[in-house]
Amino acid sequence: MKFADFISTKAIRADLKAASKEEVIQELVQSLLDSGQIDADQQQDIIAAIMKREELGSTGIGRGVAVPHTKHPSVQKLVGTVGVSVEGVDFDSLDGERVQLFFLLISPPERPGDHLRALENISRQLRDENFCRFLKQSKTPEDISQLLQEADDNQFVSG
Repeated sequence: MKFADFISTKAIRADLKAASKEEVIQELVQSLLDSGQIDADQQQDIIAAIMKREELGSTGIGRGVAVPHTKHPSVQKLVGTVGVSVEGVDFDSLDGERVQLFFLLISPPERPGDHLRALENISRQLRDENFCRFLKQSKTPEDISQLLQEADDNQFVSG
C-alpha cells in the first residue's frame, strides 16, 4: 500500500497550530472535513474515537512521530492526512519527545487489512532518517505531498 492510496493531499497541513494532543487531532480531522473526506455530522464522533484510542496507549511512537488512528463506520475507504508541527507537541510519546510529524488515519471497521497495511507503510518509511528530516523541514503541503510521492516511488527505503 502506498501513501497515494490513502493520504488526502488536500488535507495535508504543513504548519499545525495545535498545542496539545487533542488540538492536533481536532485540526487534522478538520482538514479531512475541509477536503471532503469525512462528513461534518461525524466529525465529533471521529475525534472522540481517536481520543479513545489514545487512552489505550499513545500513538506517539517516538523520534518525533505519532500515528493517531481509528476505525469508524462513517468512512467507506481508508482516509488519512499528514500534519507537521514546527514546534512539536507533547503527545505522551513512548520516548517522551515532542511530536512534529503526524499521520492520522481513519478506516472502515470491516477493512482491517487496509488499516494494517497503511500502518506498516508509514512505519517502514518513518524508519528512514532522511524521510523524517525532510518531512519536518517541509514548509508547504506541496512539499509534503512531493515527499510522499518519492516515498511511494521507493526513493527512501527499500520496499
